[in-house]
Amino acid sequence: MTGGAQALAPRPVPFWKRFRRELRVRALLLALPLLSRLPHRLAVALGALVGTCAYYLAGGERRLALSHLALAFPQATGRWRRRVARRCFGNLGRSALELAAVQSFAARLPEVVELDEPARALLADAHAEGKGGLFVCCHIGNWELLARRIVLEGYSCGTVARETSDPRITALLEASRGSVGLRTLWRGKPGLARDLLKLLRGGGLVGMLIDQDTKVQGQFVPFFGKLAFTPRAASDLAIRTRAPAIFGCVHRVSPTRHRIVLRRVPLPSTGDRDRDSLELTAALTREIEAEVRATPEEWVWMHPRWRTRPPELSENPPTP
Repeated sequence: MTGGAQALAPRPVPFWKRFRRELRVRALLLALPLLSRLPHRLAVALGALVGTCAYYLAGGERRLALSHLALAFPQATGRWRRRVARRCFGNLGRSALELAAVQSFAARLPEVVELDEPARALLADAHAEGKGGLFVCCHIGNWELLARRIVLEGYSCGTVARETSDPRITALLEASRGSVGLRTLWRGKPGLARDLLKLLRGGGLVGMLIDQDTKVQGQFVPFFGKLAFTPRAASDLAIRTRAPAIFGCVHRVSPTRHRIVLRRVPLPSTGDRDRDSLELTAALTREIEAEVRATPEEWVWMHPRWRTRPPELSENPPTP
């Protein structure tokens, strides 16, 4: 900011936007008791229908998804992109209602979300090192079920998350995660760094999502061949503490079944913390890209992943 410049106050949210947001929250709070009692298969089917309808009704988000698919897959046909975007919305709907109805199948979660023996061994070996672990994940599949399933293996787990725009929804999420022993560490809260280090030193796993462009400290690393602003906290923590870095995601393999993918990512050790952190962030992002390429319909294409541009490219944002 130049000398003498005044910081601008945040623009007030228009009344119609606040009204629409309040209607959505109240509708959700009213519907949740009913949704929570839906059988698993019915919840997933209804969620797919809701998500597909949203694809046609939410024009702004649909256009964003299609433009981002064009950036990532420039050689693909328009028909292919539309199909992937439509399935993306459907999958988000499935995941949302599946989470709402999670209590109806909570006792069967080990069957619903598969964690094979190699993945178990990877977690056990990392835990045996005694430094905890950075569990780096992404918005693929039903990522909330991923965290719950890892908790069932007996590990102390916390997930770093951003509070929602409505405190009632934030409270619901915190209570839902807490009911299975998953601690939520809210970004921006006082003492967050201390809590993260305490969890790691106690042998716990810290879950972080790094595949979105958010208002946090970050680094520019390639994602689908274009520089993307990526949160750096997970890599910084791993380099600082030498805790194992574990990439994880979960894929939906049938309407009511999921499969966890885990991979250990080696920590760079050049002695230059900034350089090592950047290399680790790039390596973790490559893992994410590989999984998104394998199942593009499971990722959140409506998120503006390439919104922030490097200073030297700020006047030339990527275009489809």
